[in-house]
Amino acid sequence: MESMENLHLQFSAIKVATDNFASANKIGRGGFGVVYMGTLPDRQAIAVKRLASQSGQGIREFKCEACLVAKLQHKNLVKLFGFCLEGEEKLLVYEFVPNKSLDRFLFDENRRVHLKWETRQKIILGIVRGLLYLHEDSRFRIIHRDLKPGNILLDEELNPKIADFGMAKLFGADQTQGNTSKVAGRFGYMAPEYVSTGKFSVKSDVFSFGVILLETVTGHRNSVSELQEDDENLLNRAWRLWNDGTYCFKISRSKSW
Repeated sequence: MESMENLHLQFSAIKVATDNFASANKIGRGGFGVVYMGTLPDRQAIAVKRLASQSGQGIREFKCEACLVAKLQHKNLVKLFGFCLEGEEKLLVYEFVPNKSLDRFLFDENRRVHLKWETRQKIILGIVRGLLYLHEDSRFRIIHRDLKPGNILLDEELNPKIADFGMAKLFGADQTQGNTSKVAGRFGYMAPEYVSTGKFSVKSDVFSFGVILLETVTGHRNSVSELQEDDENLLNRAWRLWNDGTYCFKISRSKSW
């Protein structure tokens, strides 16, 4: 963290930028806490991730996310402007990405009209480029471990940016896999071997990307918690259709296509 002192922002400055964390500036909420929109004195729009004291993301995860994202420079990764660590306050200050996350488009009938086939292809390719940078082209190999549409942000031109590196793991160039007793991520996007054994690798991220790919193409959510006993989730349906040689999904789309 010592090498990141120039990225440290005063809590008072962030309070001013977000109008004292006004409710009107609240743009998101998760298990970690709340995200606020704000504006720096130079008119730069920002998104402030304010971790709740009871958040599962502790100081170690906070430092991991701050240090990792600060060192990553790629157009398909969200950019970190700074952080604040004062008393009980843990805040991360990112570039403001106006169209929020991919899931808000894929699974909303009104927003889905903006996702033409060309746009979906652009989003898929952008995620691939971001992943390739994390896995192969950055100085260290980075496993994200929590890829899902909610962690893919879309800018004003619907270009994707991978976000939320709180669960990410950094490897040396010659290291290909790791193991953990604390499985992190969202069911439905985690690779089976990771869930059952705690082993993860770049293949774990590729599995998660495969789920996102299916959701982006079909417009259907890979829900695992809302299914009845005899229901199929998206992955099982895709596997069955592959084995049947059908390769045909009912696409969830707008009439304007």
